[in-house]
Amino acid sequence: MSAAATAAATAAAAAATSTSLATAVRPALRALSAEQCAFYHEHGYLRIPGVFTETEMAALDRDLMTLIGSWAGSSPGWSGPWRKVYMDEKTEKQSKLIAMHDLQHYSRAWNDAVNNPGLCDAMADLIGENVELHHTTLHAKPPETGHPFPMHQDWAFYKHENDRYVDVLVHLDDTSPENGEIRFLDGSHKLGSLEHVTMTPDGPCTPHLPTDQFHLEDTVPVPAKRGDVVVFNINTIHGSYINRTDTIRRLVRMGYRDPENKQSEGQSIERLGPMVRGMRPNVTVSRAKYVEE
Repeated sequence: MSAAATAAATAAAAAATSTSLATAVRPALRALSAEQCAFYHEHGYLRIPGVFTETEMAALDRDLMTLIGSWAGSSPGWSGPWRKVYMDEKTEKQSKLIAMHDLQHYSRAWNDAVNNPGLCDAMADLIGENVELHHTTLHAKPPETGHPFPMHQDWAFYKHENDRYVDVLVHLDDTSPENGEIRFLDGSHKLGSLEHVTMTPDGPCTPHLPTDQFHLEDTVPVPAKRGDVVVFNINTIHGSYINRTDTIRRLVRMGYRDPENKQSEGQSIERLGPMVRGMRPNVTVSRAKYVEE
């Protein structure tokens, strides 16, 4: 056997061993197919249809409307120079956003939702066997002038050291180009975390990417149905257009992470979330801080 043939045979044997070992140690997929996982890792997003039943959606819908009426806030939404690029002057003055955080603390239905077995199994398929809930946030676009979103990465709002963090959008309403469906810059998670615009001559603003470099026209729309979820990588660049319909458009974002993915800044920092799959390794937190000696 020639040296080249010997080297090729050795490489093939090593590859076979590596594959068999990987198969032996990698847990079987729980909820997603291999094709779905591959799509997520290649493109940075994935729509998962029918995660919630209509019975579950009815309970979530009922409680959400109560929360909107009693706990959520309405505001002009995100600040920054992007607003004048995305909206004309009249629309910009009228645009509103309805928002609140951590719905699971206010509603049994939403607490059940963050622990949905199929959804939590899908998270384990994407980031590993240990999965922690980080937060939930409602973003509702009121009729006709409901707030658009500039191009951004969610990393800018809750900075983590790696991308083992999945954002989940629970759709309470069907989305479309008319009411501002979520849109992604395909494969942009591979760019890693990017610095965002956070300061203007007038002072601080909501983090967003420069409008002269990142454009909504270049994104892929991902419309979804009520009960579907759309999941995406914390580094995937995304945004959405204004809601121009005569009905509200409601999404609730749920953030799930590997508990060993350390956070350096932003929303819910230094707060333990419930483990929805697996266990929390004790190296991720200070015993002195969280355990009485």
